[in-house]
Amino acid sequence: MSWLHTWTGVVLGWLLYAVFFTGTLSYFLDEVNLWMKPELHASVPGADAAQTAAVALAGMQKLAPNANTWTLELPNERQTTVSASWRDRNAAAGRAGTRRAELDAATGAKIEARETRGGSFLYRFHFELHAMDRVTGRWIVGIATMFMFVAIISGVITHKKIFAEFFTFRPRKGQRSWLDAHNATAVLALPFHIMITFSGLLLLMGTLMPWGAESAYGGDRQAYNMERRGMVPGGQQGQQGQGGGAGREGREGGGREGRGGRSRDGAGAPPVDLAAAIVPMMAQARAEWPDHAVGRITVNRPNKPGTTVELRAHGSDSLTTRGASARLVFDAATGKIRERPPLPTPSAASAFGNVFTSAHMGRFAGPTVRWLLFLSGVVGTAMVATGLVLWVVKRAPERRKLGRTPFGHRLVEVTNIGVVTGLALATGAYFWLNRLLPVAMAERAAWEIDGFFLAWLAALVHAAVRPPRAAWKEQCIAVAALFVLLPVLNPLTGGHGLSTSIPLGQAGIVGFDFAMLAIAALFGWIARHLVRKDRPAAQAAQPAQPVLKEVTP
Repeated sequence: MSWLHTWTGVVLGWLLYAVFFTGTLSYFLDEVNLWMKPELHASVPGADAAQTAAVALAGMQKLAPNANTWTLELPNERQTTVSASWRDRNAAAGRAGTRRAELDAATGAKIEARETRGGSFLYRFHFELHAMDRVTGRWIVGIATMFMFVAIISGVITHKKIFAEFFTFRPRKGQRSWLDAHNATAVLALPFHIMITFSGLLLLMGTLMPWGAESAYGGDRQAYNMERRGMVPGGQQGQQGQGGGAGREGREGGGREGRGGRSRDGAGAPPVDLAAAIVPMMAQARAEWPDHAVGRITVNRPNKPGTTVELRAHGSDSLTTRGASARLVFDAATGKIRERPPLPTPSAASAFGNVFTSAHMGRFAGPTVRWLLFLSGVVGTAMVATGLVLWVVKRAPERRKLGRTPFGHRLVEVTNIGVVTGLALATGAYFWLNRLLPVAMAERAAWEIDGFFLAWLAALVHAAVRPPRAAWKEQCIAVAALFVLLPVLNPLTGGHGLSTSIPLGQAGIVGFDFAMLAIAALFGWIARHLVRKDRPAAQAAQPAQPVLKEVTP
């Protein structure tokens, strides 16, 4: 088991570190996306959600009057703007036919934000990697996740006194200290580590084990996914936990009217003033859901006879439905509730999977739980990092006996530095490039990502040409400097700094800045430890100065 634990950890340890690091940052995906578009910071939602909805619908009337559907994601604790999407008549199926914009929550005007992949790049890299087919990337990450799961289970079996050792840390003991640190970080968040790896495999199940569904459903993946989510085949897509919001009418190009300009529902009636009609609808929704605000508004057939408005609650009361929330469908002309669609009822197996996958993605989490998940992710990242370093430290006696460092040991040592501190350095450079590259630059988002990988490559080269200890120290100092200055860079480049975002209650911006300070503090602490440890060694290496005695003439 010890052999199994060692080699399953080191074979794909570097990839696992990258997966853990970017996955941990993805707990603040919305916050990262918001921070990397400082143009959105000027949007400050008011206290009245109904007024915000009315202003947004008036904005959509100007922006997309001829669309078949409007979908509005209202501001929340992680979002300052109204995220709008719409589908024009005869639009292409799926995401290709969906147009998107960010609206100012106070005015309903479209905000022109800079081109960036934002946090979505880090999130996608977490389970699909980059510059390769997404299926191939998922297979690679899936295999690495299975190795991680084996390493965790075999590690628990190997350390018979693992919980006792959690309370034991012996500093300045070389290999023993690194083993203590590895054990402590492993046990501190052990339930999280097991959950995150097992649920990661469940999320990749469709890629890693597709054959059962392919056989049982004759290759019809849509039918399989609908039944797995507890939906009735042929029902509205909006019943999904993360549905696109457009009902059947929107997907078919305008429903009955699209096939002849006439509708049995409200035929000949003038278009409804949705900005005015939404206010009493929001009031009814508040009465129906006292514990949940309205999170999404979907308008089917705006400016056409038979317009309907669907309100969806923000949040859910159960993880078993994977975030599916309550809905109300209103007749826009009368303001009356037409339908209360029931929540999907997943099977026992699907409910089990939904609980784990929802916990993995943290969709249910409020600010406190989200920070706990983030800190657990930091501990998991540290667990992988200490394991990689421990592999090198354990072989130090062998190197001393040989009087040299074997090529394999040096390769692992350099790669450890290039991955552990290099990835953090690249991420910091990614955030800086987001603010320093010209806003109107062509292919700007691609240049941000290219800069990320160039910075990562530079960190690997630096680790190869510098002594290991110096490389660790210098890169930790650089990472701490990059991250600690991000809250300073933010207001200097058009964003809301902490002095502005805290009074305005913009929790998403505040959360990002504090997460960056937390990362800076971690790497700063490591750098300080390395610097302090180097001082006695440097003093011992200096030649002794002769003592001059005063001689009386």
